[in-house]
Amino acid sequence: MLFAGTPEFSLQPLQALIDEGCEVVAVLTQPDRPAGRGKKLTASPVKQLAMENGLDVLQPATLRDPEIQAQLRALKPDLIVVVAYGLMVPNEVLELPELGCWNIHASLLPRWRGAAPIQRAIEAGDAQTGVCIMQMEATLDTGPVYHRLTTDISPDDTGGSLHDRLAQMGAEALRFCVQAAVAGDLPEPQPQDHDHAVYARKLSKAEAQLDWQQPARVLARQVRAFNPWPVSWCEIGGQRLRIWQAEPVEYSAALPPGTVKATADTMLIGTSDQALSITELQRAGGQRMPVKEFLKAYEGERS
Repeated sequence: MLFAGTPEFSLQPLQALIDEGCEVVAVLTQPDRPAGRGKKLTASPVKQLAMENGLDVLQPATLRDPEIQAQLRALKPDLIVVVAYGLMVPNEVLELPELGCWNIHASLLPRWRGAAPIQRAIEAGDAQTGVCIMQMEATLDTGPVYHRLTTDISPDDTGGSLHDRLAQMGAEALRFCVQAAVAGDLPEPQPQDHDHAVYARKLSKAEAQLDWQQPARVLARQVRAFNPWPVSWCEIGGQRLRIWQAEPVEYSAALPPGTVKATADTMLIGTSDQALSITELQRAGGQRMPVKEFLKAYEGERS
């Protein structure tokens, strides 16, 4: 089989295939990118894992190149597994393997098709999410589903914590499907109900600013969803602050949207209904810190 993936979310599924003893004839991953302050070319997490395990790595800039397609055809893969690869997979590649191309998608399809299903599920206040093993089609995340696993979204889940849990679940779901395929017992994929499809648009830094005209519960979900990227932010006292953790709280006194009420160890900001209690934040160029430490440092600067 071929494996196609790039970021950390792809690591556990690839490791699961290695642990299962699957013959991975090659690993597709995106080209090395500049990273860090020095902008040094850096291999993707998937490339690093593949090389550690002696797997051949291919890094084409596109899969639409006929020469690349011929190279993949010569490998004669019976299956292609795609996990957060980041490049479009054209029909010419989808049709290569006998078992087709499987994709691990981090949502309960057809809800949250698209680029940011983990964060959008938290932001929307969904009670549950999960992973699906889907047969890929030419259109985005529309294929039938072989297997799905479900998990509750807890009140303290962040984009980061849910990402890590779903990566592990993706590996478990892939292992189940591979074992079923080897045993000749792979279930028939179930078509998605396209009438209930919801699109998870890509995250952007532009949407990370907190809008105090929104309800506190909506803002708290945004903070959790955008942790660890792009990280919600606001301006207080002329300073831009990154908000890492916050929670809605009842506040009986009048606190207009955007108004800050701080004590020695709490910071409340008015919203359209309740108050948002900031519990962890970061100044530009500074470190993340609990609100009590932040307020102590800020008071020291003012005195």
